[in-house]
Amino acid sequence: MLDAAKTTDTQVETLLEVNNIEVIYNHVILVLKGVSLKVPKGGITALLGGNGAGKTTTLKAISNLLHSERGEVTKGSIKYRGESVAHSDPADLVKKGVIQVMEGRHCFEHLTVEENLLTGAYTRNDGKAEIQKDLELVYSYFPRLKERRKSQAGYTSGGEQQMTAIGRALMSRPETILLDEPSMGLAPQLVEQIFEIVKSLNEQEGLTFLLAEQNTNVALRFAHYGYILESGRVVMDGPAKDLRENQDVKEFYLGMSDEGRKSFRDVRSYRRRKRWLS
Repeated sequence: MLDAAKTTDTQVETLLEVNNIEVIYNHVILVLKGVSLKVPKGGITALLGGNGAGKTTTLKAISNLLHSERGEVTKGSIKYRGESVAHSDPADLVKKGVIQVMEGRHCFEHLTVEENLLTGAYTRNDGKAEIQKDLELVYSYFPRLKERRKSQAGYTSGGEQQMTAIGRALMSRPETILLDEPSMGLAPQLVEQIFEIVKSLNEQEGLTFLLAEQNTNVALRFAHYGYILESGRVVMDGPAKDLRENQDVKEFYLGMSDEGRKSFRDVRSYRRRKRWLS
């Protein structure tokens, strides 16, 4: 695994840079309030926070999928490999190597698993042989999908649909994957399996990940660096190892304190959160 400390080394290439962006929905609702983050090449970067913190909006701002929901980036900049992508067409971003796996998986239910995977290669023009080669690569990481390849996606399990969504993204030959809530609706054992595959893809294929996740515990075990969002702002960031040991993170997101495990409801968070957001 890439050492977490390396992600802050100035020699590591920054693929994605989000600088002080604001996002407004319906010309009125301010959702992101000056979010900044960097995603280094070859790393797993986690975007953490509770429901409504702004994680999905951040990913959609990067992949330019906000307009379908009447949202727009009104301030700040988004650069990929030093080039502004704030107004790029989502399809052009895929060709640049950036693809998003949406929250909730969004498989084509009437298509088979294999047909779903092949839709990920729609923008490619390198021939059937290369596409078939990558299909076999996907099956090597997700052997369960090979077993279910002729099944309609709508009749597969949530875990299989999540694997299909990630596999479909891999078929575009991405450099960077924006992964939104991969643990949503999955049993703990499946969550571990999905994150182990993400780790393998990162280490063996060199893929870069920016993943948005509510399950802070599992995300910080697999990520190299993390950003914590609260109410549309980054309130804390650092190497994943440091965040795991941070007392605030333990209390608010891991349910732990010096006195032992606590429920979120038991934590007196107002004063500390007020300090974060001030």
